[in-house]
Amino acid sequence: MPDLYADVIGQGAAVAALRAAAVRPVHAYLLAGPPGTAKRAAALSFAASLLCPSGGDGTCDVCRRVLGEVHPDLVVIEREGPFITIGQAKEIGNAAARSPVEGSRKVLLLSDFHLVREAGPALLKTIEEPPPSTVFVITAEFIPPELITIASRCVTVDFGPVPPAAVAAVLEAEGVAPERARELASAAGGRLDRARLLAADAEFAMRRRAWQSVPARLDGTGHTAMVVTNELVALLDGSVAPLRERQAAEVAELEARIARASEVTGRRAGKRAPKTGAKELEDRHRRELRRQRTDELKAGLATLAGAYRERLETATSAQSVADAVESVRLVQELYTNLQYNPNERLQLESLLVRLGRRSAVPVRG
Repeated sequence: MPDLYADVIGQGAAVAALRAAAVRPVHAYLLAGPPGTAKRAAALSFAASLLCPSGGDGTCDVCRRVLGEVHPDLVVIEREGPFITIGQAKEIGNAAARSPVEGSRKVLLLSDFHLVREAGPALLKTIEEPPPSTVFVITAEFIPPELITIASRCVTVDFGPVPPAAVAAVLEAEGVAPERARELASAAGGRLDRARLLAADAEFAMRRRAWQSVPARLDGTGHTAMVVTNELVALLDGSVAPLRERQAAEVAELEARIARASEVTGRRAGKRAPKTGAKELEDRHRRELRRQRTDELKAGLATLAGAYRERLETATSAQSVADAVESVRLVQELYTNLQYNPNERLQLESLLVRLGRRSAVPVRG
């Protein structure tokens, strides 16, 4: 029998808690942990177990549609901007009030709730006392002050960091050479989904070298910063190619499934067309592309910070130490600010100008 939580790696305690909760669910669950800990995959698997008439064995059409985010009784709501808005809070309330379409229960999956901000009070009543048919499954990277009251109304399931060794082991089992598997797991921050994408990405090593070479290329001029920025942004553009290939296969699979269903059921005049899930798949693909691009930029910035840490290790003067420390701080500042959806080209160019002014030539030991 397929394991419904097969893609939730390194989270044994969390999976056990969710399996137990599915037997007699309450109204709201908060899955909390840092990025890359498979919270979303676990949330979808948990939703499948709640909606599946067989208890979530992972084999039926209901499970497949929930995991594919195309089941009508699974409502996925993601933030549209830097934070969850009051408008989205109202949308969540309206969705919670609607009756299930196919079964006796529906699941609202709410993502990125650590960015709830001013929408928190508007959501509290809905999450605190939803209709009996509604179960909230909420994911958050951490619990900020705005989320404390909502969190107190939920069953919290903690997700810890996924050991890179666990990700590497999965990659090796899928045919990746051990040394490359360890490199990919490290570059992916322990995230299996990203590590798999990188494993299919022939240009991963080239992009990594490009970010590592940045400090040596900067000369303190705006022109050089702009040239390097353009090259890095072009690499970001190209980094989504493996994901686009996977998405194209998913679209083809969905179209084939729709065609088979049409052949079986036929079309009756005046009968409402069944929900195909095409719009939901398109929305999910758009979110995945945005997330992949952000992940790639974060990985590049982490590599860049590592290059400046290497300079720190070989620094021979107080000034070179100060330059390296400040350079790492500037890179980390942009890394943190990515959650606010800044203009990546402008922010990256500004960062490289400042880095170039700090240290235009490599520090040699």
